[in-house]
Amino acid sequence: MAIIIQKFGGTSVADADKIKQAARRVIKATKKGYQVVVVASARGKQTDQLIADAHELNPNPPERELDQLLSTGEQQTVSLFAMALEAMGYKAISFTGAQIRMVTDSVHTKARIISIDSKRIHKELDEGKIVLVAGYQGIDKNGNVTTLGRGGSDTSAMALATALKAEECEIYTDVDGIYTTDPRLFGDAAKMERISYDEMLELSSLGANVMHTRAVEFGKKYDVKIHVRNSLKEDKGTIVTHEVPRMEDVVVSGATLQKELAKVDLINVDNKPGNAAKVFSHLAKAKVIINDIVQTEVSTEKANLSFTVDAAELKAAKETVEKIKDEVNCQNIFIRDDIAEVSVVGVGMRTHYGVADKLFSALAEAKVNIDSITTSEIRISCIVDKGQSKKALRAVCRAFELDKPAEQRKQTS
Repeated sequence: MAIIIQKFGGTSVADADKIKQAARRVIKATKKGYQVVVVASARGKQTDQLIADAHELNPNPPERELDQLLSTGEQQTVSLFAMALEAMGYKAISFTGAQIRMVTDSVHTKARIISIDSKRIHKELDEGKIVLVAGYQGIDKNGNVTTLGRGGSDTSAMALATALKAEECEIYTDVDGIYTTDPRLFGDAAKMERISYDEMLELSSLGANVMHTRAVEFGKKYDVKIHVRNSLKEDKGTIVTHEVPRMEDVVVSGATLQKELAKVDLINVDNKPGNAAKVFSHLAKAKVIINDIVQTEVSTEKANLSFTVDAAELKAAKETVEKIKDEVNCQNIFIRDDIAEVSVVGVGMRTHYGVADKLFSALAEAKVNIDSITTSEIRISCIVDKGQSKKALRAVCRAFELDKPAEQRKQTS
C-alpha cells in the first residue's frame, strides 16, 4: 500500500473541534487505500506560551532544558489526535521523535536530522494502524531531546516522507496554498497552482512562512511531491515539484518581505586573502546562520564586508565580530536593525531580461531608497528601510502583476 504523510500545523489542531476535523481528513485518506502517517505541531500558540513560561523563570534558559520543555507541545497534540481517531473507530498510535529514533545532531533548538529508524512505523502501519508522530523534535546520540528550530514540524514530515518513501507529503495549514506574496501584506496576491523546488527554497529562505527551507530541501533531494493545502477545505492547494520548461515562461513567480532582519557592516577590513574566511569561520563556530554577504573593495588595502542575519542571530553575530575585530584590522563595526529585505523570485529570470530594471523602477517610483542589492540566478533582493518595507513590497507586486494568475501576466522581454 502507498504511504502518504499528512502534516497539520498549529492552527489546524488548535482545539478539539479542529483535531476532529483533521482526523476526518486522515480517515478519508485511509478510505482511499493509503497508509497514513500524521505529523502534528503544537496546538495554536502553545509553543509561544511555553517559551514565555521559561523566560519568566529564567531570562536565559539552558537550551537543553528548553528543548525538553518545547517538545511536550507536539507530544500532547499527537496523543489527543490518536484519541480522536480511536473514538471514530480507527486504530491509531502516537510516537515522540525519540520513540521512532529520529536521531539528530546535538545542536539544541536548531538540530539537524541525521537518520530515522522506520521499522517501528512500518510495523504499526502493516497492522492497520494510523501512525502519528510528534513533529519538531528528535533525540541525539546521548539520549537528549532536541528540537529542529523554526518550521521543524515541516522538516519532520518531509524527513519521514523520505525515510518511508511516501507517495506525497501533504502540508495542511490555514491558507489555501502558496501565494505570490503574503496576502496579509498585499491583499490581491494570487494563489499559485505549481511552484518549483528552487523557487520555493528561495521564497522560504527569504521569509515566506508557508514552508521551512529544510523541508523543501528534503523534497528536492529525494523527489517527494509536496502539496500545501487548507485544512478546512477540500480544494486543491499548491504543488511543489521539479521544474518543468513551462515554468520559465513566468518571469517572477513571487515576492517576499523579510522584516526580522539585521545587517552587520565591517568597515575598512584589511583587503587580503584569508580575512573573509577568518570572519565567517568564527561565525560558523558560533552557529550563526548567514543570509546574504556583500564585499566591496575600498582600495587595494581596504574593503568593507557586510552580511545579513535573522534578528534572532544578531546578538551572537555582534559578539563574534567584536571579538575578531582586531584580528582583521577592522576600523569600525556598523549594525542596522531597522531594515527589511524585499525580494522577487522566479526561474524565468534565467531566460528573460529586464527584471532588475522593472524592480528598481518600481521602487524608485514609490520613492523607496535601496541600501544594498544581492542576487542569485533566480532571485533579486533589496535591503530597504523597515518603515518603507510594506510600501516597497506592494509596489513590486503591482509592477510584476502578482495579483494575477501566472498565465495572465505580461512577461518581461
